[in-house]
Amino acid sequence: MTDIWNDLTQRAEAVKTRPIIRLFDADPARFDAFSAQHDGLLLDFSKTNIDAQTLSALQALATETGVAAQRDAMFSGQAINVTEGRSVLHTALRPDPSRPVMVDGEDVTVGVRASLDLMAGFAEGLRDGTITASDGQPFTDVVNIGIGGSDLGPAMACRALSPFIDRITPHFVSNIDGAHIADTLAALDPQRTLVIIASKTFTTIETLTNADTAVAWLKDAVGEQFGAHLAAVSTAEDRTSAYGIAPERVFGFEDWVGGRYSLWGPVGLSVMIAIGPEHFSDLLAGALSMDTNFLTAAPAENLPLLFALVGLWHNNFCGYESRAVLPYDQRLGLLPAYLQQLDMESNGKHTTKDGTPVAGMTGPIVWGEPGTNGQHAFYQLLHQGTRIVPAEFLIAAQSHEPGLQHQHEILKANCLAQAEALMVGTQQDDPQPSPERRFDGNRPSVTIAYQQLTPFVLGQLVALYEHRVFVEGAVWGINSFDQFGVELGKKMAKDVQNDPEAMAQMSASTRGLSAFLA
Repeated sequence: MTDIWNDLTQRAEAVKTRPIIRLFDADPARFDAFSAQHDGLLLDFSKTNIDAQTLSALQALATETGVAAQRDAMFSGQAINVTEGRSVLHTALRPDPSRPVMVDGEDVTVGVRASLDLMAGFAEGLRDGTITASDGQPFTDVVNIGIGGSDLGPAMACRALSPFIDRITPHFVSNIDGAHIADTLAALDPQRTLVIIASKTFTTIETLTNADTAVAWLKDAVGEQFGAHLAAVSTAEDRTSAYGIAPERVFGFEDWVGGRYSLWGPVGLSVMIAIGPEHFSDLLAGALSMDTNFLTAAPAENLPLLFALVGLWHNNFCGYESRAVLPYDQRLGLLPAYLQQLDMESNGKHTTKDGTPVAGMTGPIVWGEPGTNGQHAFYQLLHQGTRIVPAEFLIAAQSHEPGLQHQHEILKANCLAQAEALMVGTQQDDPQPSPERRFDGNRPSVTIAYQQLTPFVLGQLVALYEHRVFVEGAVWGINSFDQFGVELGKKMAKDVQNDPEAMAQMSASTRGLSAFLA
């Protein structure tokens, strides 16, 4: 450990029990000093035990670990995914006209724009009825079949942006459990439904099994014209062609886009179809806005850097092993699940880029639920539990339901009050409560506020979290862009299903359970 790391460890031990509210007493301008804004998005981290000296030390840690250089390497197209020898360029999917990105001597943003244009033409054709179902009638529904990054991003975005959905309704199937696709298709008319099969290699067992079920459903209804009801997001054109999908309906992407970072390109086709190309462009513009802030803003105004430094402080120095994502926005209900994959698959690593064991804790446990539902479930633990869980609140100034703004005012009041209550607890001048009614307070939180959940704002939010994950991984010295941890269980699942000899070598527990479930 370096001197800066040791200093932060000692600092945390000295100050983490210090009442956060006292920092406001000492500095009336604390909110202004420990919050930052960019393009209408506000990040407030003043309700944490970070003071000016701690923030300076955290910024020095980022400098010492070369965060800025690693950031620049990512944006410029260098192969920072060292274990797989790949560039990491999800940021190139929201291209900046003023910033070419060169990979092997080629500006990849040219291909990105061409791909977006093809997607837009297909999406607009579906939406205006130029591209029709097998009977010449317009589509009313689209089903995206994928898993992981090919499902969570589009599903989260479509729920978040439901006020912008018109003409074609999106649906999502991911789980290999037949109940998922059965329940989804049961409510749809195959004559009016387009199915998108999203699998980069077109070999993902969950996706292809569900796709087989969907194709059989289409064939029963439309016969040999089922191809008119299919599209794919894949790079395996030989496999998609054999599946009966026309080449002009196959949208591929490069290996420098990781699955959990792929919302912005062809994987987002279902989103573009649902909200329209113009709103999808706004989504990309919001992400680009956050990219620009991350690339160019000074440390005191750099939202992703500040957000990550708070996370590092809580995880590595205060010893808080999880973070609760609490969107006070019902349409962000899938954001915690999306961030579980983004954060835990990226930074749940035990070795550094050079193969040595990491020296401290890496990725925290990410979980959450929309407010105010969570208040009636797990906030008991947040307020009075023996574990301290830093909370991340998200709240909009305005809802999309003008006639129900009074309900939104109640929602906002609850969000602000919960963050305040977590911090202040039961005040000393309150009547002395019984022990079970005492709130110790001093529970830290961050609040992200914005005017309204629009495509632009959603783009900002997701890119903010992407870059937070990047900074934390850069400080830990890990590769945030591979995911070998998902492979062992998948291999063993095939052995359980298909290899009696391998099954015989498994534990008595697994053999006993298999026999019971046979």
